[in-house]
Amino acid sequence: MKLQLPPGVFKAYLFDCDGTIADSMPLHYIAWKRALGEWNCAFSEDRFYAWGGMSVAEIISALNREHGLQMPVAQVAARKEELYFENLDQLKGVPAVMEHVESGYGRLPLGVVSGSTRDSVTRSLAALKILDRFDTLVCAGDYQKSKPDPEPFLLAAKKLGVAPGSCLVFEDADMGIQAATAAGMASVKVPT
Repeated sequence: MKLQLPPGVFKAYLFDCDGTIADSMPLHYIAWKRALGEWNCAFSEDRFYAWGGMSVAEIISALNREHGLQMPVAQVAARKEELYFENLDQLKGVPAVMEHVESGYGRLPLGVVSGSTRDSVTRSLAALKILDRFDTLVCAGDYQKSKPDPEPFLLAAKKLGVAPGSCLVFEDADMGIQAATAAGMASVKVPT
């Protein structure tokens, strides 16, 4: 599969991590199922993918409201991450996106914009041996409003010193594409 880039001259590439650079969504879903199962909380695969881009804490809080539960957010989040990290040796990159990480590296600034924790993003990129390719990481906790709000992408552009309109976003989730559009950035939808 070859990604079709939109026309234009771009001065920075911004990548979502999970499902875009890293084929990690199945591993994250397994971790979610196990962590939430410990609290007898259902979480369908459809819902999991629809909520792509939301932070771990936001997902747990939303499930608490939806199911009338009182799962401790920090504890469940830590357990979910622990379960994900157990499977990092199985993590693979998305070839069509990895190609653009490699071709952009050293040529223009690269950033990661993710709804995952910094620890999760860092460990995923390190497992793929590409952590050193990125000039900035914008992760959950770095911004107030998550995707589909443009704040995470605008923060990454600011950190890179590049105008939002000169950034190209690589994203797999609809909420991420909406955020990129709201930020005034061109985007490439990575098929899941």
